[in-house]
Amino acid sequence: MASNNSDNQDLVRLASFFGGEEAINVVRALAQAGTTTDDVIANTANVRLNTARKVLYKLYDHALVTCTKSRDEKTGWYIYHWKLQPDQLDAFVRSRKKKVLEKLRTRLEYEKTHSFFICKGCLKGRVTFEEAMESAFRCGGCNAALISDHNAKTIQVLEDVTRKLSSELAEPPSYFHNNSI
Repeated sequence: MASNNSDNQDLVRLASFFGGEEAINVVRALAQAGTTTDDVIANTANVRLNTARKVLYKLYDHALVTCTKSRDEKTGWYIYHWKLQPDQLDAFVRSRKKKVLEKLRTRLEYEKTHSFFICKGCLKGRVTFEEAMESAFRCGGCNAALISDHNAKTIQVLEDVTRKLSSELAEPPSYFHNNSI
């Protein structure tokens, strides 16, 4: 299996997606500690306790950390113990890629089924053929004539990215490459 340190580094990079430098510090502190409380994580990461908890809850929502709770015998309060789940990283990334691929396919279909027009004068943006027709092919901003905007390059880029992402998702998850089954 891939090294635990490598998985933790991937989680650290992913943490920036959830909250920037503070989230990275929280994940590093948790990776260093193994299983520990949010108080220890906040102190080690040098962030406020509420900040550490927000990051931990976001990671928990995506199954990237686990949490167990126990009751403090003296105070009666619950203590939460957190642990990274680097083995869930691949599933999370694959899930995100699937969502992006779905959006790319929708956009690609839209680009393929519409003709677009632009105003060279004010560069207000693209409009569909239907919208251009409603305005008699005049720009709504400066009243200049709208000209056809060829989207072949956009379609090509979307097709390339869609093909690449589909290919990545067709491969088995990385943990199948690293384990003998």
